Amino acid sequence: MKWYQLGERELMDKLSTNRMKGITNEVAAARLKKFGLNQLNQRQRSSLLFLFLKQFQDFMVLVLLAATLLSGLLGEYVDAIAIIVIVLMNSILGFFQEQKAEKSLAKLKELSAPVAHVLRGGEWLTIPSTDIVVGDIVKLSSGDRIVADMRIIKEKSLEIEESALTGESVPVNKTSNKISQDNIEFADQHNMAYMGTLVTKGTGLAVVVATGMQTVMGQIADLLVQTKAQPTPLERRLENLGKILIVIALLLTVMVVGVGIWQGHPLYDMFLSGISLAVAAIPEGLPAIVTVALSLGVQRMIKKKAIVRRLSAVETLGNTTVICSDKTGTLTENKMTVKQLYVNHQLIDVTGDGHELKGSFYVNQQKTQDRLIKEALLYGMLCSHASIKKQNNKWLMDGDPTEIALLVAAYKADLNEQSLESYKNIDEIAFDSDRKRMTVIVEDSLNRRFAITKGAPDVLLPRSNYILDDKGKRPITSKDNNNINQQVDHMAASALRTIAICIKPLSTETTFDNHSIENNLTFVGLAGIIDPPRKEVKQAIKACKDAGIKTVMITGDHAKTATAIAKQLNLITREDAVLTGYQLNQMSDQSLSEKIDDIHVFARVTPTHKLRIVQALQQKGHIVAMTGDGVNDAPALKASDIGISMGIAGTDVAKEASSLVLLDDNFITIEAAIKEGRNIYENIRKFIRYLLASNVGEILVMLFAIMLSYPLPLIPVQILWVNLVTDGLPAMALGLDQPEQNVMKMPPRPVKEGVFSRGLGVKIITRGLMIGLVTLFAFITAYQNDPTHLTYARTIAFTTLVMAQLIHVFDCRSERSVFARNPLQNLYLIAAVISSILLLLLVIYYPPLQIIFETLPIRSNDWIYVVSMAAIPTVLFGFIPSKK
Repeated sequence: MKWYQLGERELMDKLSTNRMKGITNEVAAARLKKFGLNQLNQRQRSSLLFLFLKQFQDFMVLVLLAATLLSGLLGEYVDAIAIIVIVLMNSILGFFQEQKAEKSLAKLKELSAPVAHVLRGGEWLTIPSTDIVVGDIVKLSSGDRIVADMRIIKEKSLEIEESALTGESVPVNKTSNKISQDNIEFADQHNMAYMGTLVTKGTGLAVVVATGMQTVMGQIADLLVQTKAQPTPLERRLENLGKILIVIALLLTVMVVGVGIWQGHPLYDMFLSGISLAVAAIPEGLPAIVTVALSLGVQRMIKKKAIVRRLSAVETLGNTTVICSDKTGTLTENKMTVKQLYVNHQLIDVTGDGHELKGSFYVNQQKTQDRLIKEALLYGMLCSHASIKKQNNKWLMDGDPTEIALLVAAYKADLNEQSLESYKNIDEIAFDSDRKRMTVIVEDSLNRRFAITKGAPDVLLPRSNYILDDKGKRPITSKDNNNINQQVDHMAASALRTIAICIKPLSTETTFDNHSIENNLTFVGLAGIIDPPRKEVKQAIKACKDAGIKTVMITGDHAKTATAIAKQLNLITREDAVLTGYQLNQMSDQSLSEKIDDIHVFARVTPTHKLRIVQALQQKGHIVAMTGDGVNDAPALKASDIGISMGIAGTDVAKEASSLVLLDDNFITIEAAIKEGRNIYENIRKFIRYLLASNVGEILVMLFAIMLSYPLPLIPVQILWVNLVTDGLPAMALGLDQPEQNVMKMPPRPVKEGVFSRGLGVKIITRGLMIGLVTLFAFITAYQNDPTHLTYARTIAFTTLVMAQLIHVFDCRSERSVFARNPLQNLYLIAAVISSILLLLLVIYYPPLQIIFETLPIRSNDWIYVVSMAAIPTVLFGFIPSKK
C-alpha cells in the first residue's frame, strides 16, 4: 500500500481507525494476536555446543587433526599436543566470530523505543512499543524514537533524523500532506516516519501503517538474516592449499613405503618414515604463523586508526578491486559549510572547510571586507537556534547543521556570541516544511524592532519588495531578481543548498501577524552551503586508482549533490557515470551487470539497492570493500568481501556486520589499510614459500636416499624438529617484513589467483629440489667416508638441511633475487636465524638432546663443508633473477 498517496480520510478508512479516538483496546488486542508483537524476528539460535563443533568442519582443521593423529602414532606427544592447541585456538576464534554474527539482530532490536504514546478509545496511554498495532494514533515529540512505520497526519515544525536508514546527514522536514507522485523511494516520502529513526525537532501525530518485520527496518533485518558473509580470498586459498597438501602427503606416504619395501627395508621402519614424511609435507605451524602475521598487522592497523574485527579481512583489503564508499562523513567532512555568499551584487567565495572558525572572503580572488557580508551573517546568527561554545579548549557545535554552517561563517567575519548581546529575541515563527522559511522578531539596544526571515530563495524572493546594497535599501528590480535567480542556479549547479536571508523593519506597535510579517521583505543575501570533501581524500582516491582500485560512491543523497562532490574528487568526468536508485529499479540484473563497471556514483539508493550493487560487482569478479555507518548499510556490509563501518558515526548494527571499523571515519584510512593488507599477503606468500620449499627439501632427501638404496638420512624426530622449530621462527619473522617498493603501484591480484601464482610454485620446487640434493650429497659423502658412523652422517645431513633453510629464508624476502634487498633491513629475521642456529647447536652438542635426536658433535673442519653446501641453493638462484 502506498500510504504516502492517501489523504487523511481515506487513510483512516483503510486502517479502520479514528483521529479523535484511535482504536479500542479490543481491536488492538485482536490485531496484536493476528499480526504479532511489534518487534524484529530473530532466527533460531544454535546451541553453543553446536556452534563450537561446527568449527571442526573446516578442511584445514581436518588436515591438522590428521597430523595430530600421525604425530601421536610416532610417539611425539609434545608435537601432537602443540597441534591440538593450534586447532583449539582456531576453533575458539571461529566460535566467537559466529556468536558476534548472532548479535547483529539483537542490536537492531535495541533501536526500537521501549514505550510509545498512543490514543486508545479516546484516551492517551503510554504502552510498550511491542504492543503497538496498525491503526494506532501516536504522538510524536522531539527526542522520541519512532516505534513503527507511520503516516504523519499532523505536524508542527517536525523534523526527523533518518541517517541510520537513508544515509542522509541532514534531518528531514516532515509534512502531513499527501504526495501524488508514484513509485518514489521511502527516503523521499516526507509524510512518512520510519521505525528506528529519531525526532529531532517539533511535534506531530501519526497513524501506524506497519509494525515489526513489515516495516522498512524489518525488511533490512530480513536481508541481514538472508545475507551470507563471503569467505575471504585468503580463507579460500588456505583451504585449497590444505587440500593440495593432504593429497601430496598421502601420495608420498604410499610412494615412500612402497619403494622402501621394494628396496628391502623393514616394513615397520618404512611405515614410520612414510608417516614422518606425511607430517613433513603438512606445515603444522602454517595456520598459527598466518594468525600471528595477521594479528601483528592488526596492531599496526590500530595505530593507523582502524580496528579489525575479522583477522583475515586485513589481507582481503590488499586484494580489493572496488571500494564502495559512503559519501557523508567518509568522503566528506559531514559538516555543512558555507562556501559562497551573494551579497551586494557580488558572488563571494568563503574559505575554511568544516567547523573551522577561521576563514576569509574573496571576490574574484581578491580578499574583501565588505561590511554587508558581516551584516548578512549577523542576521543569520540572530535567526538561529545553533550555538558555539568553548569547552576544555575545544569548540562544541550544537544545533541544526545548516544553522551551524551560518554561525561558523559569521565567526569567520569576526562575529561571535558577544555580537548578539545587544539584541533581544521578541518572538518567532518556527520553520515549517510547507512554508519553507523561519522568522524571528528582534529588538536592538535602541529599542528598534525588525524581523529576520531565512528560507528557500524561491519562497522569499517573491515576498521581497526591496534589496539591500552598499547604497542602502532600495526597491528591487526585475534585473535584481534575474541576477539573484542566476546565482541560485549557479550555486545549485555546484550542489550548494541555497538559503536566502531577508529583513523587515517593524514599529513597536506592530501586531505579529504571520502573514503580514513575512511580506514586503528586504533581500539581504544568499548563502550556498555544502558538506565539503575531506582535503586528503582526493589524493587517497588517486593512490587507490594508481593501485588499480576503483572507488565508487554510494549515497542516499541527491544525484546533483553526489555528482558535484564526485567531480571535486575526480571520481567522474562525465554525467553518465552516475546512476540513481530510480534508474536502478528500471534495470534488470543483467543490464546492471553490463553497465556497472562504467558507473562511479550511485545516488538516492536504498538498502536493497546497496546490496544489489555489491552483489552485481561480485558477480563481475570483483573483490568488494563496502563502507557504511547506518542500519541501512548492514546487509551490504555483511555481503561484501570486506565490510568497513564508521567508528564515530556508525551504528552498532553496522559495526557488528562489518570486518573493519574506521576510528576516524576517513577514506584515507582505507588506503592505508589496503597498503597494509597488500604487504601482509606478500609476507604470507613469503613464509609459505619458505615453509614449503623447506618441506620439499626434507621429502626429496628421504625419497632419493631410498631410491638409491641408502639408509634414511633423517630419522622421524629430526624431521619433526625441523618442521616445528627451525621453520617456525624465521617464518614468523618473514611476517614482519617491510613492504617492497611500489606496493601501491601494482594492480590488485587477480581474483582467481592461487597461492602458487607468479612463479611461486616453481620457486618452491626448484629451491626445495636443490636443498634436498645438497643435503643428500652431504649425507652420502659423510656416509661413504665412514659407513660405520651412520649417526654422524645423519648429523651432517640434519645440520646441512637446517643451515640450507636458514640461508634460503633471505632469498624468500624478494620476488626478484636474494641480492635485491638489504638482509639487515629485517632485524627480526636476523634474530630468528641466530636463535635457530643456537637451538641447532644445542641439539648437536648438548648430551641430553643428543640422545633424543640421535646426533653427534660435528668436527670444526666439517662445518666449512656443511655451510658451503647449504649456501649453494640460495647463491645459485641469486644469480638467476626472476621478474615479479
